[in-house]
Amino acid sequence: MEIIKVTDEKFASFIIESQIKMAKETEDYDLDRVAVTQGVHAVINDPLKGNYYITLESQEPIACLLTVPEWSDWRNKTVLWIHSVYVSESHRQQGIYKAMYTSLQEMVKTNSQYAGLRLYVDKRNTKAIDVYHKLGMESHHYSLCEWLKE
Repeated sequence: MEIIKVTDEKFASFIIESQIKMAKETEDYDLDRVAVTQGVHAVINDPLKGNYYITLESQEPIACLLTVPEWSDWRNKTVLWIHSVYVSESHRQQGIYKAMYTSLQEMVKTNSQYAGLRLYVDKRNTKAIDVYHKLGMESHHYSLCEWLKE
């Protein structure tokens, strides 16, 4: 198993399909394929927007996630938000996400520019919440509020 940062279009199709499956599985939400395709390519072509990481097994992608930077003026450092987590169904409950998270955590620990990791999760996705808590992530006093233009 190998975890790599995506730096070219080679794995774009896997990431696009993963995002569409993830939204359907976790929120019963049908994503617009054109928008997802454009969004994935935008990230791959502009690392300031974020970075995709994938896990490979026998050179085949089996999992992915996206990190998005957020500047924290309170900390004078960047917090990395974890987005768009997907592990292929046949590879779940094998520690794949844990390995990806641990890799990111180590990157944050060893780079003084980073303050930590954050993510948000649909409250109904209790399986994911259990995984995040087992890895030491906590649900603090903040709640996510948002307004999205439809």
